[in-house]
Amino acid sequence: MSALSAAFFHDEAAAFAKLESLLWPESPVCPHCGGIGRITNVKGGRMGLRRCGDCKKQFTVTVGTVFESSHVKLHLWLQAAHLLASSKKGFSAHQLHRTLGVTYKTAWFMFHRLREAMRDGALAPMGGLDGPAGGAGIVEADETFIGREPGKPKKRAYHHKMKVVSLVDRDSGQVRSVVVDDLKPETIRPIIEENIIKEATLHTDESAIYTKIGAKFADHQMTTHSAKEYVRGIVHTNTVEGYFSVFKRGMKGVYQHCGKQHLHRYLAEFDFRYNNRVKLGVGDVERAGRALKGAVGKRLTYRQSANSAQ
Repeated sequence: MSALSAAFFHDEAAAFAKLESLLWPESPVCPHCGGIGRITNVKGGRMGLRRCGDCKKQFTVTVGTVFESSHVKLHLWLQAAHLLASSKKGFSAHQLHRTLGVTYKTAWFMFHRLREAMRDGALAPMGGLDGPAGGAGIVEADETFIGREPGKPKKRAYHHKMKVVSLVDRDSGQVRSVVVDDLKPETIRPIIEENIIKEATLHTDESAIYTKIGAKFADHQMTTHSAKEYVRGIVHTNTVEGYFSVFKRGMKGVYQHCGKQHLHRYLAEFDFRYNNRVKLGVGDVERAGRALKGAVGKRLTYRQSANSAQ
């Protein structure tokens, strides 16, 4: 049986019940005042409408989420979330427009809202080991190039392309990616120092970007790609390069083009799927549920999405 055969993908009442179970696991919470004690259903109101006895305001489970004020039926939103979360290399807005029967503009905006929900805003430094003993682990850092910088001519030179730096915690299997304007050490240093604990071991290639940065950590190991050295024992950057391969296959094969003002959201999408992949025990259904849980507090208007920057 297909995962999309579930009732909440086709029935609006079931869709509201599903989203409520994810966002209100214990009881309804008023998004206006945070009240939980005096909430009642509004008889004869629209689907899922409730009233808070404390602040006297009405709301549904979509208020204060990326679904707020959308004219698209909620069960279609849940289908879109499942399709985006379960497609390893992404799902194009044109395909969503054909699948759901919505306009291309609507499909494009829906996916940008869902990418916003996938942004986890993680702040905890990488490189720490779980468990009672604690300790430090290995974090790989590398950069990649994609597309073209705004205003730059079409050339194959890397400095004409958009630049991304990604960090992969080899022990937890988590990735964190950032769009950068340049690859100068002074640009990369704060990103690495803020995201990796000082006790960790940093693995990079031989790029001069990381030479001085690496000295800030307990250990810094490099492989010399220019000499065709890609692995030396446990020293390599193959994990982060594997992430880049999936990211580029999706961006080139599925999305084909992305402006720099939107790149951070596409990275959030690929980071999210990588951080919630099957290898880490997260299946398609749970992954989509986690994306929906991330929808709270992330309102995004069409104007914001059309002109956004990181």
